[in-house]
Amino acid sequence: MTPLLLLLAILPGLLISWYIYRMDRHEREHRVHLIACFGLGMLLTIPATRLESWSNLLGITYPSSLELRLIVSILVVAVWEEAGKFLVLIAYPFSRPFFNEPIDGIVYAVMIGMGFATLENIFYASQFGLGTTIIRAFTAVPAHALFSVIIGYFAGLAWLHPERKARLLLQGLGIAVAFHAVYDFLVLQRYYDWLMILAVSGLWISIFFAQDLIRRHQDNSPFKPE
Repeated sequence: MTPLLLLLAILPGLLISWYIYRMDRHEREHRVHLIACFGLGMLLTIPATRLESWSNLLGITYPSSLELRLIVSILVVAVWEEAGKFLVLIAYPFSRPFFNEPIDGIVYAVMIGMGFATLENIFYASQFGLGTTIIRAFTAVPAHALFSVIIGYFAGLAWLHPERKARLLLQGLGIAVAFHAVYDFLVLQRYYDWLMILAVSGLWISIFFAQDLIRRHQDNSPFKPE
């Protein structure tokens, strides 16, 4: 892999991470914790890639029927990947004292998601080259950011409302899995090009809604000046 291709593979995840870091306006997180979450997200990519490789060997990653592709999109991709990010978020930052405002859920979840997406992007760049890397910069990487914002938003709500913590956390995971499954199904199906266009268009529209979720948690920060 050339240095330029490696840079193009890494840059989208870093730019999104920097943007989310800047959105944490009232009490920014220590960079050690952010880097740790990014690194843990990268580690999650390894078992996810292994699962995809095993699926390829079994011939189930790209089954012929639309129904089976939907099942694969849910079980092989969406549930596995989002549950991994969710568990890292809950096990590390969510349970620590430095998680002390609602937007921290989004910040840490996105760092985990971008770590995952960045290493995944490097794998894809090494296999498929420049064209795929550029396409993924505007599709797969922002999609991982969107799914992470959803999980993080509900983690922030769970911090605000500890009496409903379990329900809110699972709700966020379920919605993220649903978004991920639908997106992957529309992209992986090979029958209708317009469905792929719909997936990308829907992704970018959803990103604008994700920005509204970020603003809501900014407004709920206990560190916001009166």
